[in-house]
Amino acid sequence: MRTGLERLFDKLDSLKGQRVGVACNHTAVDKNLDHLLDRLRVAGIPVRRIFAPEHGLHATAQDMISVEGEDAQAAAVVSLYGKTVDTLRPAPELLADLDVVLFDIQDIGSRYYTYQATLGYMMEVAAQTGTRIVVLDRPNPIDGVTVEGNVVEPGFESFVGAYPLAVRHGMTMGELALYFRDVVGIAAKLEVISCEGWDRAQWFDQTDLPWVFPSPNMPMVETAAIYPGMCLIEGTNLSEGRGTTRPFHLVGAPWLDATELQRLCRLGAQDAGLEGIAFRAATFEPRFQKFAGQPCNGVEIVVTDRNAQHALLLGLVVIEAALRANAAQFRWRTETYEFVDDPIAIDLLLGSREGRLALESKMSMRELVDHWASTRTDWDKARRGCLLY
Repeated sequence: MRTGLERLFDKLDSLKGQRVGVACNHTAVDKNLDHLLDRLRVAGIPVRRIFAPEHGLHATAQDMISVEGEDAQAAAVVSLYGKTVDTLRPAPELLADLDVVLFDIQDIGSRYYTYQATLGYMMEVAAQTGTRIVVLDRPNPIDGVTVEGNVVEPGFESFVGAYPLAVRHGMTMGELALYFRDVVGIAAKLEVISCEGWDRAQWFDQTDLPWVFPSPNMPMVETAAIYPGMCLIEGTNLSEGRGTTRPFHLVGAPWLDATELQRLCRLGAQDAGLEGIAFRAATFEPRFQKFAGQPCNGVEIVVTDRNAQHALLLGLVVIEAALRANAAQFRWRTETYEFVDDPIAIDLLLGSREGRLALESKMSMRELVDHWASTRTDWDKARRGCLLY
């Protein structure tokens, strides 16, 4: 198959004489792992400005770490993840002198993952300046068919839920751009250069494309598969395994009992009808972030059948188990999260208070996710109207 990047070079004449900007990171590579910026340079297309998302152009920064002062041979680099919320959008004057911005960043299929919010924010500013946005599309790594979870409610928007999307949205970056334009109403001049030869039922490792880890804690496609649920651990005082070699697969805290958490996770999975997942009692020591240098007791998430597992349900089951295992020390994260103080992190991630209240009231997690699916009728219809594959 061919990505939008590779297909762009079939029509490169359209960029000649244009004032070009590029929004990208290290994932903007072709099958030979040659980067978009290098290919443009070789083709004689000058780049005026580079826009880099969270984690930076080279993905060297951890989550929620501001990025400033990056260098690139091609052009000046503008960070779209600085120290204030205003830096998440490019200043209008940084787009006003550009005719076109090529956008090529690999997404992973979950609304918490901030690259799609960066796309939407850039389109908002481009709508003001008249700058054309050209999205070079890539596959959704965890398939473009499966949809999970609720849609963000008004008042719960943030960088991890900037637009009304389901948790696992089943869309590519190009399809999201169409959704932002046609459904959300961002009136940007938009072109999507679609992939060629992608079946939306495919996972990334079923294509012939090379996997480039999209961010520091997304090393494998299997990590992306559980991320729509396991990212919810960020909204708690549990470690989500950052600072280990198994981020999002490991979860725990010093004050938990690993065997008891394993037992409760297995019981919760059975009660919820969660398939395709196994739990190993585990002890691990993060090297940075939560509980850095401290042994944590918890579980390792092992995916046994990625097509059967329900990622969001998995995350809810694990949180429920941890809450029951040690309610006295379990806490929701209340520190500032993605520049927001209120609502708290778990409510921002879940796009409403409903999920947190369900966990606190011991509601069935299966009933919760089934309820959310039943509320998506209008959104599912809007999504279908934006699909390219």
